[in-house]
Amino acid sequence: MLAAWPGVGNVAIIVATYLKRKLGFKELGEIEASLFFNPIGVVVKDNVVEAPNFPQSRFYYWKNEGGGSDLILFIGEDQPATKGYELANCVLDLAINFGVKRLYTCAAALTRIHHTEQPGAWGAATSPEMKEELKKYDLAQQGNLQIAGLNGLLLGVAKERGVEGVCLLGEVPTYATRIQNPMAALAVLKVLSQMLDIEIDLDELTRMAMEAKEIMKQVASEAMGEYIEYFTAPIWEHEEEEEE
Repeated sequence: MLAAWPGVGNVAIIVATYLKRKLGFKELGEIEASLFFNPIGVVVKDNVVEAPNFPQSRFYYWKNEGGGSDLILFIGEDQPATKGYELANCVLDLAINFGVKRLYTCAAALTRIHHTEQPGAWGAATSPEMKEELKKYDLAQQGNLQIAGLNGLLLGVAKERGVEGVCLLGEVPTYATRIQNPMAALAVLKVLSQMLDIEIDLDELTRMAMEAKEIMKQVASEAMGEYIEYFTAPIWEHEEEEEE
């Protein structure tokens, strides 16, 4: 199973929705959102109040005709404010009922990488024994890190309940956390497809990554221009002040 919620750089959602579209997943079921989410307002259209809208939390499945493992996909549109642990257990209940052998999540690894560089992928696993597999795919990293939100918490719950789990993290610049990052998603999906032993066309995501890189270059250039304009003054202005 691969489970995904929105997060930094939207890495997990980009990976999950791309897989869903390219492999042709079919709907399996959904979680009753009102059990985990509390609406905080309503939408009004033409003076008429609409019923509260809840974020969707849906399961999908894909049968592997090549003889490998089948894949269940969970996509959550949002993360609950207070019932994340309960929702994680609910997702894991279905995984266990369907005999899932391994659980995958994705996230962002905030690093000092520049937005023009090719991001790499890191890995985290629920047991020390799985570290050797991480090394096999060059995912092992020294030191500690924190995986925020349900993309991380689900793995902790999986460990509590004895289910093997892996989180793949794509490198994201620390200054670009609010921008969608298909470059990091591409780095993750390349590794994930190897670990799942599935073939997937990455051409479209590669183009998205290249376009996003150009957009980041433009945004960075504009931001630098604004910085220079706001915090600096032309030399001749300083010379005029000295003359006065």
